[in-house]
Order: sequence, then C-alpha cells, then structure tokens
Amino acid sequence: MAAICPGILLGFLGWFFLRYVLTGFYTVDQNERAVKTRFGRAVRLGKSTTLDDPIAEALNEKDRERYSYPLVRVIQPGGPYFRWPWERVHKVSVATQTMNMARDLETPSANHNGTVLDAVTKDQLNIGLTGQIRYRPCERNLYAYLFSVKNPIVHVMGYFISILRQRIASFESPALPLEEDEEVDPGLFGGISINDLRKNLNEINNFMEQECASAAARYGVELDVSLITGIDPPHEVESALAAINTAHNEVSSEISLAKAQADQTIVQSRRAVEIETLKAQAEVEPLNSLAEQLRRLKESGPGVLEAYLRNVRLELYQKAKQVILEVQK
Repeated sequence: MAAICPGILLGFLGWFFLRYVLTGFYTVDQNERAVKTRFGRAVRLGKSTTLDDPIAEALNEKDRERYSYPLVRVIQPGGPYFRWPWERVHKVSVATQTMNMARDLETPSANHNGTVLDAVTKDQLNIGLTGQIRYRPCERNLYAYLFSVKNPIVHVMGYFISILRQRIASFESPALPLEEDEEVDPGLFGGISINDLRKNLNEINNFMEQECASAAARYGVELDVSLITGIDPPHEVESALAAINTAHNEVSSEISLAKAQADQTIVQSRRAVEIETLKAQAEVEPLNSLAEQLRRLKESGPGVLEAYLRNVRLELYQKAKQVILEVQK
C-alpha cells in the first residue's frame, strides 16, 4: 500500500501538470482583447469606474447613477500569457462589424425579414428606412459588454431604433434664411415630411451619431457610424407624392424665374437712374463753372464783367453770319 501511494501521487501531479499547467498558456490575437476573471470576479483597476472615464461624458445625471461599471484590466494582443486553474480568460473581437439597421436579432422575421425599418413621419406617412450601422466593442468598457448585458448589440439596436423613430416623427426641416424685405406665404411652401427628410439626410445621420454616443458607456458598444441610405414612401402613395413634388418643383421654378426677372428689372432701372443722374450732372457742371468764373470777374473790379461780356459778344458777332439787333425808336 505504501508503494502504491507514491505512484498515485506522481500520477496526480503528472495529470495536474498536463491538465492545468501546460494548457494554462494562451495568446491574444491582434483583433482581440481579453479580460481575466478569478473565481468568477473580473480583475479590476482598483476602484475606478466608467464614471472616471471620458466615455461617461455623454451620459446625463440620471444615467450616470445607473450605468456605473468597474474598469477592468484589459489584456492586449500578444502572449503567451498564463492563467491558473481558478482563472478564466474571456476573449472579445474588437473588429468593426456592419449590420443592417433593420435587422432584429431576436425576431429575424421582423422589419420585412430585416430589410426595411418602418417609421411614421409627423404628417402620419408610413415610410421605410434602409441603412447600416457599424459598431465594435468598447475596449474601455468591456465589463458592460461581457458581464453586465446579456446581448449588448440587441440593446444598442433597440436604443438606436427608438431614437431614430422619435426623430423621424418629430423632424422639421430647418427654415430657409430670408432677406430683410422678403416675404413668403407660409402656405406656399408647406413642407412634405418625406421630402424634408430626404433633403436633410446628412443632418439626421449626424444627429443619430450624437444621440448614440452614450452607447459605449451604457452597453459597452461603440457605434462607429450610422448611415441611413434610403427613405421610401408606401407604394400606394408614391405616384401621388411624385405628382405633388412635380407641381411643387414647377411652382418653385416659376417663382425663381419671376424673382430673377424682377431683380433684373430693378437692376436695369437703377442703372438708368444712374445714367440720367450722370447726364444731368454733366450738363450742370459747365454752368456752375461759368457762374463761378463770372463771380470772380465781378469781384476783380468795376467794369471787368462788362468788358468780358463785350468781348464775348464781339466773338459771337465774328462767328455769326447774320445778326439781328433790336433798335429802339
């Protein structure tokens, strides 16, 4: 029995070495990050939380109390690293992924089988939205991604879609700047919601990126970009909408043409007034100059002005072919 015990001990040690020591080494790929847990508890960076990280700046005061996660030690790419039997390594791919914004991970058949997202505009028009979002796990909040939220991207998509639908339902096109003397009939350019949305698609995308900036602090997912590419009306109103747009474009074209003609007429009138003013000034200027000369002659002395007039009269007599004089009787 005493001879068996050392063999059993050596066998156990050999099994332990093969099972836990040799298999305890691991590596982390270039597009991966890893978090280690000891007895089920993630290795943390002291008592720091996500509220101490810049990603929490996008949270309001109410959400700051709710979404406070500990900062964990992130294992960078490389290796080999070693873990003890009571430790576990959780690896996460941080590569950017692309997904259709209409895709529902819990109900694949929803949103027309994940192809078109339905929304309602401010004038109760049902429209279809198409586009994509690009996302990746947030390296600075892997605790939320791995341990706090069961399926982070599902929460992010639900949050994104709710914000998007609310924006579509309340969107109003920014007012065009008018000149000081310009007056426009408000009913003439009554905005059609889907036209306003299409013209301001870039503004909507920027708004969604700003509103979803808190996703990293909430769920540990960074939205790299959200790109809405299409806004389409229902088929039953598409022809009517096309007719309305055509009529609206024609009215806008006529108004632009009339305004251009009116501006041209105003410019021509101003130019004509300037020309006539210059002509009048050109005719008045010699008379003013002559009056100034006569005034100076009169101030030069008595009889100077009469002599000047006599010389001018004689010069005129020389140039004239016939002179008619009035004779007093």
